[in-house]
Amino acid sequence: MSPAQPAAAPVPAARRPRALTPARTAATASRVLRQLRHDPRTIALMIVIPCVMLVLLRYVFDSSPRTFDSIGASLLGIFPLITMFLVTSIATLRERTSGTLERLLALPLGKGDLIAGYALAFGAVAVVQSALATGLALWVLGLDVTGSPWLLLLVALLDALLGTALGLFVSAFAASEFQAVQFMPAVIFPQLLLCGLFTPRSAMHPALEAVSDVLPMSYAVDGMNEVLQHTDLTATFVRDVLIVAGTAVLVLCLGAATLRRRTT
Repeated sequence: MSPAQPAAAPVPAARRPRALTPARTAATASRVLRQLRHDPRTIALMIVIPCVMLVLLRYVFDSSPRTFDSIGASLLGIFPLITMFLVTSIATLRERTSGTLERLLALPLGKGDLIAGYALAFGAVAVVQSALATGLALWVLGLDVTGSPWLLLLVALLDALLGTALGLFVSAFAASEFQAVQFMPAVIFPQLLLCGLFTPRSAMHPALEAVSDVLPMSYAVDGMNEVLQHTDLTATFVRDVLIVAGTAVLVLCLGAATLRRRTT
């Protein structure tokens, strides 16, 4: 009889990747940007459409420029939020359903790296989008604001990042691109109606006003209105900016929680 073989040593469990690594985050963002570069229709939707909508809005109120001044700043934040939500939710869902995300999670890549990489890539596009839309509104369409244009750009950028975060989050709950689009009436439209764009929130039914107080788009519109009406940085503006930014970070964390590492 041959001598008994010694028992095999247990294989140590694979080390979990660090939650966030700058190099892996940058690599993920670079991959997403390369994919976007080869998709001109998506780039057009994210960058060109908000500018086209602002031009259309300006000439809808051609005989009443003060009306454009009163709502143009608010829509300067709302349009990027909506477009970034739509594009991000569909693009992320496409990677989920194609198996790309599952293959990436099989690598030594943390969920934080993945979410941060997507946010960084779409955030870079959001910077371009917000800068173009803000410059167009102020220096071509003649939007009259009392405060600093840089503060207007800051709110527009944060709104675009919030749309990106919401899109990443809801993509986990859709099984198809059509379903991702269907989330717009559930996630975006109620905020659009209750954000104070059409009527002051204080004039709404108390129940609706209470709901609007917990919706991030309300503070995006409030922040734009603060820049529209005040020359100096106000405490209300700082509060609005912090709420929008904090909501974006919170939703990104929730989006990371929806990612699951599968094993065969």
